[in-house]
Amino acid sequence: MERLEDELERARELDVAALADAIEAIGFECTRCGGCCKGVGEEHTATVFPDEARAIADAETLEWRDVARPMPYGLDADGAGETFEWALQTDDCGDCTFYEEEGSATSDSAGTGACTVHDHRPLICRTYPFSVALGGTSQPMGEAVDEAGMVRAHECEGLGRDISRADAEELAAALKERAVTELEEAIDVRDAYAPVDPDPGETVVHDSEGAKRPDGTRYEG
Repeated sequence: MERLEDELERARELDVAALADAIEAIGFECTRCGGCCKGVGEEHTATVFPDEARAIADAETLEWRDVARPMPYGLDADGAGETFEWALQTDDCGDCTFYEEEGSATSDSAGTGACTVHDHRPLICRTYPFSVALGGTSQPMGEAVDEAGMVRAHECEGLGRDISRADAEELAAALKERAVTELEEAIDVRDAYAPVDPDPGETVVHDSEGAKRPDGTRYEG
């Protein structure tokens, strides 16, 4: 298995122009349908890293819990136990709490959704529906439905649409940044990890900064 450090080096060497070529070949235009912001049969689980969560919280004058929640994987039905990383907070419907509907989408509509923290949204949101095929980087929302070189495209109604070179290059730069950031985070999570023994009903999140409680404060045990 390739070491995370080796994958990180490969991510840092990604050619933005080549990524932009691949994105152009696949094609994409956001239709604002909200498909990537909504929970489909389960809660929405977009990864948000600590620095990203703080950026949103600071910009919107929010508490940590308003922005991020423990990633549910590994937790019991009551949300207790240990898990790794954070997900964007969700509403009662399981949708991203920062997604706002502007009306009902119709077949001839350009889309009706909006992100209320668009300027500060996490990298995974900035780059959806694309990902880079590096082992230590995430593949959002299921299997790829299209691919060009190392770029993978995941299910989205905006695929196959014309995209300008400028927009493709902007998206490609964010895609490289995300690949690098995800691997740096994974390495830091690995290096910061220390086993804990939470009490029954407690929740502990392990991220790149160590063990934390659901409110983002350090877990002292």
